[in-house]
Amino acid sequence: MNLVARAQNMILKPKEEWHAVKEEKTTIAQLFTSYAVILAAIPAVAQFIGMGLVGRRVPFIGWYRYGIGTAFLYGLLYFIFSLAAVYAFGILINALAPTFSSKADATSAMKLAIYSMTPAWIAGVLYIIPFLGFLALFAGLYGLYVLYLGFATPMMDTPKDKVPGFLIVSIVVYIVIMVIIMVILGAIFAVGSVGRVF
Repeated sequence: MNLVARAQNMILKPKEEWHAVKEEKTTIAQLFTSYAVILAAIPAVAQFIGMGLVGRRVPFIGWYRYGIGTAFLYGLLYFIFSLAAVYAFGILINALAPTFSSKADATSAMKLAIYSMTPAWIAGVLYIIPFLGFLALFAGLYGLYVLYLGFATPMMDTPKDKVPGFLIVSIVVYIVIMVIIMVILGAIFAVGSVGRVF
Protein backbone atom coordinates (compact mmCIF):
# COMPACT_ATOMS: atom_id res chain seq x y z
CA MET A 1 0.00 0.00 0.00
CA ASN A 2 1.29 3.42 -0.96
CA LEU A 3 0.42 5.72 1.96
CA VAL A 4 0.34 8.94 -0.08
CA ALA A 5 -1.79 7.42 -2.84
CA ARG A 6 -4.16 5.83 -0.32
CA ALA A 7 -4.63 9.06 1.62
CA GLN A 8 -5.12 11.06 -1.58
CA ASN A 9 -7.66 8.58 -2.94
CA MET A 10 -9.53 8.44 0.37
CA ILE A 11 -10.04 12.18 0.10
CA LEU A 12 -10.52 12.67 -3.64
CA LYS A 13 -12.26 9.46 -4.72
CA PRO A 14 -13.26 7.54 -1.61
CA LYS A 15 -16.02 5.49 -3.23
CA GLU A 16 -13.60 3.83 -5.65
CA GLU A 17 -10.88 3.52 -3.00
CA TRP A 18 -13.14 1.62 -0.59
CA HIS A 19 -13.49 -1.13 -3.19
CA ALA A 20 -9.69 -1.42 -3.35
CA VAL A 21 -9.50 -1.40 0.45
CA LYS A 22 -12.14 -4.14 0.72
CA GLU A 23 -10.11 -6.49 -1.45
CA GLU A 24 -6.76 -5.65 0.12
CA LYS A 25 -5.22 -8.28 2.39
CA THR A 26 -3.71 -6.73 5.48
CA THR A 27 -3.57 -7.04 9.26
CA ILE A 28 -4.67 -4.67 11.98
CA ALA A 29 -1.04 -4.22 13.01
CA GLN A 30 -0.11 -3.23 9.45
CA LEU A 31 -3.00 -0.77 9.28
CA PHE A 32 -1.63 0.98 12.33
CA THR A 33 2.11 0.84 11.63
CA SER A 34 1.98 1.74 7.94
CA TYR A 35 -0.91 4.23 7.99
CA ALA A 36 -2.58 5.31 11.24
CA VAL A 37 0.59 6.01 13.22
CA ILE A 38 2.00 8.18 10.44
CA LEU A 39 -1.15 10.20 9.71
CA ALA A 40 -2.14 10.58 13.37
CA ALA A 41 1.25 12.22 13.92
CA ILE A 42 0.26 15.15 11.66
CA PRO A 43 -2.25 16.79 14.05
CA ALA A 44 -0.15 15.83 17.07
CA VAL A 45 2.96 17.60 15.74
CA ALA A 46 0.82 20.53 14.57
CA GLN A 47 -0.71 20.79 18.07
CA PHE A 48 2.79 20.90 19.56
CA ILE A 49 3.90 23.67 17.20
CA GLY A 50 0.68 25.64 17.54
CA MET A 51 0.49 25.47 21.32
CA GLY A 52 4.18 25.65 22.18
CA LEU A 53 5.63 27.93 19.53
CA VAL A 54 2.83 29.95 17.94
CA GLY A 55 0.36 30.40 20.78
CA ARG A 56 -3.09 31.95 20.66
CA ARG A 57 -5.05 34.88 21.99
CA VAL A 58 -7.27 34.01 24.95
CA PRO A 59 -10.00 36.51 25.95
CA PHE A 60 -9.20 38.39 29.19
CA ILE A 61 -5.78 36.72 29.38
CA GLY A 62 -3.90 37.92 26.32
CA TRP A 63 -1.43 36.03 24.16
CA TYR A 64 -1.04 32.57 25.59
CA ARG A 65 1.09 29.56 24.83
CA TYR A 66 2.23 26.46 26.63
CA GLY A 67 5.84 25.91 27.59
CA ILE A 68 7.72 23.66 25.16
CA GLY A 69 7.68 20.69 27.53
CA THR A 70 3.95 21.04 28.19
CA ALA A 71 3.20 21.46 24.47
CA PHE A 72 5.26 18.36 23.71
CA LEU A 73 3.37 16.38 26.36
CA TYR A 74 0.05 17.62 24.94
CA GLY A 75 1.04 16.58 21.42
CA LEU A 76 2.23 13.19 22.65
CA LEU A 77 -0.97 12.52 24.61
CA TYR A 78 -3.08 13.76 21.70
CA PHE A 79 -1.26 11.29 19.45
CA ILE A 80 -1.69 8.36 21.86
CA PHE A 81 -5.34 9.16 22.57
CA SER A 82 -6.09 9.57 18.84
CA LEU A 83 -4.75 6.09 18.12
CA ALA A 84 -6.54 4.64 21.15
CA ALA A 85 -9.80 6.29 20.01
CA VAL A 86 -9.60 4.92 16.48
CA TYR A 87 -8.73 1.46 17.82
CA ALA A 88 -11.71 1.56 20.21
CA PHE A 89 -13.88 2.80 17.34
CA GLY A 90 -12.87 -0.17 15.18
CA ILE A 91 -13.59 -2.63 17.99
CA LEU A 92 -17.01 -1.07 18.58
CA ILE A 93 -17.89 -1.12 14.86
CA ASN A 94 -17.07 -4.82 14.84
CA ALA A 95 -19.08 -5.44 18.03
CA LEU A 96 -22.09 -3.59 16.58
CA ALA A 97 -22.00 -5.47 13.26
CA PRO A 98 -24.38 -8.33 14.16
CA THR A 99 -26.94 -5.81 15.44
CA PHE A 100 -27.16 -4.42 11.92
CA SER A 101 -27.17 -7.78 10.10
CA SER A 102 -23.54 -7.25 9.17
CA LYS A 103 -20.59 -9.60 9.08
CA ALA A 104 -18.32 -9.22 12.09
CA ASP A 105 -14.78 -8.85 10.80
CA ALA A 106 -12.22 -7.11 13.01
CA THR A 107 -9.91 -6.15 10.13
CA SER A 108 -12.69 -4.66 7.99
CA ALA A 109 -14.03 -2.75 11.00
CA MET A 110 -10.56 -1.37 11.69
CA LYS A 111 -10.20 -0.37 8.03
CA LEU A 112 -13.44 1.60 8.34
CA ALA A 113 -12.29 3.31 11.53
CA ILE A 114 -8.77 4.15 10.35
CA TYR A 115 -9.36 5.17 6.75
CA SER A 116 -12.38 7.33 7.58
CA MET A 117 -10.07 9.40 9.80
CA THR A 118 -7.87 10.34 6.82
CA PRO A 119 -9.44 13.79 6.10
CA ALA A 120 -9.33 14.84 9.77
CA TRP A 121 -5.75 13.67 10.27
CA ILE A 122 -4.48 15.46 7.17
CA ALA A 123 -6.42 18.64 7.97
CA GLY A 124 -4.84 18.46 11.42
CA VAL A 125 -1.91 20.38 9.94
CA LEU A 126 -4.10 23.46 10.46
CA TYR A 127 -3.52 23.18 14.22
CA ILE A 128 -0.16 24.85 13.60
CA ILE A 129 -2.12 28.11 13.56
CA PRO A 130 -4.49 27.54 16.51
CA PHE A 131 -7.30 29.84 15.35
CA LEU A 132 -7.52 27.82 12.10
CA GLY A 133 -7.88 24.56 14.01
CA PHE A 134 -11.66 24.73 13.87
CA LEU A 135 -11.42 24.18 10.09
CA ALA A 136 -10.22 20.64 10.86
CA LEU A 137 -13.77 20.02 12.10
CA PHE A 138 -15.04 20.45 8.55
CA ALA A 139 -12.57 17.81 7.41
CA GLY A 140 -13.95 15.60 10.17
CA LEU A 141 -17.43 16.07 8.73
CA TYR A 142 -16.13 15.00 5.34
CA GLY A 143 -14.65 11.99 7.14
CA LEU A 144 -18.21 11.04 8.14
CA TYR A 145 -19.11 10.97 4.45
CA VAL A 146 -16.06 8.79 3.78
CA LEU A 147 -17.21 6.49 6.60
CA TYR A 148 -20.69 6.32 5.06
CA LEU A 149 -19.21 5.28 1.72
CA GLY A 150 -17.21 2.61 3.53
CA PHE A 151 -20.34 1.17 5.09
CA ALA A 152 -22.12 1.37 1.74
CA THR A 153 -19.30 -0.45 -0.15
CA PRO A 154 -20.15 -2.61 1.92
CA MET A 155 -17.03 -3.23 4.02
CA MET A 156 -18.99 -5.15 6.66
CA ASP A 157 -21.48 -6.72 4.21
CA THR A 158 -24.14 -4.47 5.67
CA PRO A 159 -27.55 -4.62 3.93
CA LYS A 160 -28.33 -1.28 2.27
CA ASP A 161 -31.34 -0.62 4.48
CA LYS A 162 -29.20 -1.08 7.60
CA VAL A 163 -26.38 1.27 6.52
CA PRO A 164 -27.96 4.53 7.84
CA GLY A 165 -28.63 3.05 11.28
CA PHE A 166 -25.18 1.47 11.52
CA LEU A 167 -23.59 4.75 10.46
CA ILE A 168 -25.55 6.88 12.94
CA VAL A 169 -24.85 4.59 15.90
CA SER A 170 -21.16 4.43 14.94
CA ILE A 171 -20.93 8.23 14.74
CA VAL A 172 -22.57 8.63 18.14
CA VAL A 173 -20.15 6.10 19.63
CA TYR A 174 -17.16 7.90 18.13
CA ILE A 175 -18.38 11.30 19.34
CA VAL A 176 -18.69 9.91 22.87
CA ILE A 177 -15.14 8.52 22.67
CA MET A 178 -13.76 11.86 21.44
CA VAL A 179 -15.66 13.90 24.04
CA ILE A 180 -14.19 11.74 26.81
CA ILE A 181 -10.69 12.19 25.38
CA MET A 182 -11.06 15.96 24.96
CA VAL A 183 -12.41 16.31 28.51
CA ILE A 184 -9.40 14.39 29.84
CA LEU A 185 -6.96 16.49 27.82
CA GLY A 186 -8.79 19.68 28.76
CA ALA A 187 -8.64 18.81 32.45
CA ILE A 188 -4.92 18.02 32.27
CA PHE A 189 -4.03 21.13 30.28
CA ALA A 190 -6.55 23.69 31.51
CA VAL A 191 -5.61 27.32 30.85
CA GLY A 192 -4.18 28.69 34.06
CA SER A 193 -2.95 25.37 35.41
CA VAL A 194 -0.07 24.91 32.98
CA GLY A 195 1.74 26.93 30.37
CA ARG A 196 2.68 30.55 30.59
CA VAL A 197 1.14 33.84 29.63
CA PHE A 198 2.91 36.43 27.46
